[in-house]
Amino acid sequence: MKIKPRTKKILVLSVMVALLVATGVLNWALNDRLTTSDPIDAGVVTETFFAAYRSDREAARESEFLYLDAIITSETSSAEAKTAAEEQKLGLVERMESELQLEALVKAKGFDDAIVTMSDSGVNVVVGAAELTAEQAAQIYDIIRSETEFTAGDVKIIPYN
Repeated sequence: MKIKPRTKKILVLSVMVALLVATGVLNWALNDRLTTSDPIDAGVVTETFFAAYRSDREAARESEFLYLDAIITSETSSAEAKTAAEEQKLGLVERMESELQLEALVKAKGFDDAIVTMSDSGVNVVVGAAELTAEQAAQIYDIIRSETEFTAGDVKIIPYN
């Protein structure tokens, strides 16, 4: 059975709206858990921050993949648009793999948790630590420098606890 292009668009938009609603509900549930938990227990807040960020990032990327897949499979998309969407999808997959690898390497240096986000202009690293020494920041920078093409000016290291 062949699905009409209009039906495909409606289906893709419906899935994206459902993901957005799911993200909102998850955000609300985690936020409610944060406000009702004991404020003295900073470890739980930190864990929840990292988990919530990863969940939000995963939902956003899932939406991006759905959008790119809709362009790729659409009969009305031009060949150039399909090629561009395929390239963006491959770039997104490569970026995800790099971020996961960098997160694991930063955690291996002894940090409780880490989130790495990459863009074309730089890298942000959020680590689970109240403060960072110059030596710790240098270790994180060395990881980023050895695994990517970014320079010191492109790397932001942010302690979170």
